[in-house]
Amino acid sequence: MSTHGQDPQFTQFYANPLYLNPAFAGAARCPRVVLNYRNQWPALSGTFVTSSASYDQFVEGISGGLGLQVMNDQAGKGTLNTTTVSGMYAYQQAINRKLSISAGFQATYFQKSLDWSKLTFGDMIDPRRGFIYNTNDVPRGGSIGNVDFSAGLLAFTDVFYAGFAAHHLTEPNESLIVGTSKLPMKLTAHAGANFPLGTRGKYGDSGTKLSPNILYQQQADFRQLNLGLYVDRGPITAGVWYRTRDAFIVLIGFHTERLKFGYSYDVTTSRLTTATAGSHEVSVQLGFNCRPKKRRFRVVACPTF
Repeated sequence: MSTHGQDPQFTQFYANPLYLNPAFAGAARCPRVVLNYRNQWPALSGTFVTSSASYDQFVEGISGGLGLQVMNDQAGKGTLNTTTVSGMYAYQQAINRKLSISAGFQATYFQKSLDWSKLTFGDMIDPRRGFIYNTNDVPRGGSIGNVDFSAGLLAFTDVFYAGFAAHHLTEPNESLIVGTSKLPMKLTAHAGANFPLGTRGKYGDSGTKLSPNILYQQQADFRQLNLGLYVDRGPITAGVWYRTRDAFIVLIGFHTERLKFGYSYDVTTSRLTTATAGSHEVSVQLGFNCRPKKRRFRVVACPTF
């Protein structure tokens, strides 16, 4: 038999920019720390829990941004664990007065492990007393570590932005048993715009902003399309999304100059329907002060969440 799966995903993909595209490293210029937590399908016995922490900033001496991200993904209540540590560099260049581009590169070390003690088999079952016997299955699996490489490109103006990223360029082996199981390359394309509406408000910017966005991902035979819209009003951001054949998503966020907090909930629309209890996701971003920005450095105007 064969099984299929995809990389962990985050509904608030712009709230986890380094995971979305390494070209975002240093895009905010000043140092920032980003924390993300996702609990997918908590009503199922084999829930998926993914958490990540990242740091990035722009460094004048190397004319680019540096980023570091640590992520842990637990599938089946910790039966299958994957931990990754990634380092990134992104070079930003102004093409003209309106357009800038950023090219990012990423190197990752990952470790995948299987906890055999959490698996159950048919020969462990007593018809009346349940799981009481030891299995005759020979323990297999253990853990494997390998290196991985990714790259991304980002182009943006003060209004529009678009990016492309290719993860797992070398398709490293992640098999836990004898043989080879390549990690398929993941391709991501994302684009959007930021449209101020009305006159300037008391928060020093337009009273309301609309931001339509699209995200497309492909990994092996798996394809995903996200369509959505953010509405930003002062310190509050709201969003609605549709992930094709999978979920309808609602989001609410709060942001100040240095702190950003977002919560999203995925309402499952696939055949799993109410059996999953949806998916919960939380993001926190902390920004730090730095020296005044130079005129030639343009900050990406993409959504916070």
